[in-house]
Amino acid sequence: MTGAGFGAFVRRAHAAGRLVVQPRMGMSGPDRMRAGLLATRDATATTVGTITLDSYTRVGDLESAKLAVLEGVALNGYPIVSHEKATTLKVLDGIHGPDFPVQVRHGSAAPQDIFRALTAVGLDASEGGPVSYCLPYGRVPLRESVAHWAASCELLAALRESGAEPHLETFGGCVLGQLCPPGLLVAVSVLEAIFFHRHGIRSISVSYAQQTHPRQDAEAVAALRSLCARFLPGAEWHVVVYAYMGLFPETEDGAYRLLGKAAELAVASGSERLIVKTVAESRRIPSVAENVAALEYAAQVAARTPRAPLDGPGTQTYAEASALVGAVLALDDDLGAALLTAFAKGLLDVPYCLHPDNAGFSRSYIDADGRLCWADIGKMPLNGIADVHPAQAITSGDLLDSLSYVRRSFDRHDPEDTTVLERARP
Repeated sequence: MTGAGFGAFVRRAHAAGRLVVQPRMGMSGPDRMRAGLLATRDATATTVGTITLDSYTRVGDLESAKLAVLEGVALNGYPIVSHEKATTLKVLDGIHGPDFPVQVRHGSAAPQDIFRALTAVGLDASEGGPVSYCLPYGRVPLRESVAHWAASCELLAALRESGAEPHLETFGGCVLGQLCPPGLLVAVSVLEAIFFHRHGIRSISVSYAQQTHPRQDAEAVAALRSLCARFLPGAEWHVVVYAYMGLFPETEDGAYRLLGKAAELAVASGSERLIVKTVAESRRIPSVAENVAALEYAAQVAARTPRAPLDGPGTQTYAEASALVGAVLALDDDLGAALLTAFAKGLLDVPYCLHPDNAGFSRSYIDADGRLCWADIGKMPLNGIADVHPAQAITSGDLLDSLSYVRRSFDRHDPEDTTVLERARP
């Protein structure tokens, strides 16, 4: 494979013993977006850039996005489709390149316009997936999302004709990640990676979102790595860990402790990249300075953390994920069709997800040790594999309490916890 591109940069950094850290960052104004990319590049860390898109663009309301650009209305991200090509080229000029790749993050079930816009300005890295950017985010039928993503992968894969090596990252390991047992998260991430590969993408990253129990998270990443080695022959892939996707701690020390644990998980598990969150997550969109502080803190923690990956097979998470992946792949040679059948039959079933194409029979809970467990597996092929506790009734109060479990745990002062280091303040 070519030595240029997003995946190649991450691979080189990992070989040199460095964790790549990345912000979630997107500003609608071109000058602010450029300043954010510059600050990310110049942080004291090994970084890649992010252009996160606005909500209008994500849902395909390009008319509203264009109107906002024309009227100078601030949006919650960068409207790459609605800005002129020349504008985005100026944002990237002298910044984007082999030593600082930039990824476009969006959240769209129909990303063709987004992919056309990013490739037009020389970018070749994005993320998402036919399941993970459909079920949690709206009511787009899964059938439509699968078709859109097949076409989008092929559109991006065509960049290889010009010598580029396009990169896609699965969002499957984060799909409604709060209260989703990791076996299902790992399975969806692997299935989306296989989907990308079958539609022409050779450089892939697979995601896993930090959950409620460090050991369970380590087992999940180990399972993810083992399954990718098994199911992605011929692909170049790496693992990206996301700092916790749910309610973030409200205290500064709590937020840094949780981010530190995410950095430790990433390095110890042998993962190559980490997407950070900041001290402002519980209150508002973070500033550029707060993002840089998070990047530099995560890099500090990463530098002092040894690699200690677990063996993937042999764990509960591996058994569950392997069973789910195998069951879906056996349904149809066309993976898109297999995914549709799997959800229609409830063989994949995301707990607490209200999308019409999700069966909605599965339920989960956090046990006394903080592990995510199954209360009901619905029709998923996990009988005799998953440790199910059907007597664990889940009330609405229990659900709300579980959603704030991580926030409460990390906001609670623990004098024995040495995660939080001396750090530069934004």
